Amino acid sequence: MIEVGRLCIKIAGRDAGKKAVVVDILDDKFVLIDGEARRRKCNILHIEPLKEVIKIKKNAGHEEVKKAFEELGLKARETKPKEKKTQAKGKKAEEKEVKKEEKKAKKKETKTKKAVKKKE
Repeated sequence: MIEVGRLCIKIAGRDAGKKAVVVDILDDKFVLIDGEARRRKCNILHIEPLKEVIKIKKNAGHEEVKKAFEELGLKARETKPKEKKTQAKGKKAEEKEVKKEEKKAKKKETKTKKAVKKKE
């Protein structure tokens, strides 16, 4: 009954009531779903299979699933591409470097002040 391309309704969890399609069968208890519901691993006990089957290949991408849903007149979930972590970390790393340089400058300043006081 559960097969790749099988349309189903999520009956448990945050996405309950939303339609999805089985993209991959992971093992005897879990499948990968995508569609109105978020693309994720799902327990087969948490989905209710429908009689419709969509022709998609195993491990189909979100774009393929989205096109298949549009053909049926359904709307698939809009996904945003993930931000690259290197860019986000890059800004933080730059801020940390600036702070380190400021600390070094303060240490040098205090050392020179101490050296001047000793000479006096």
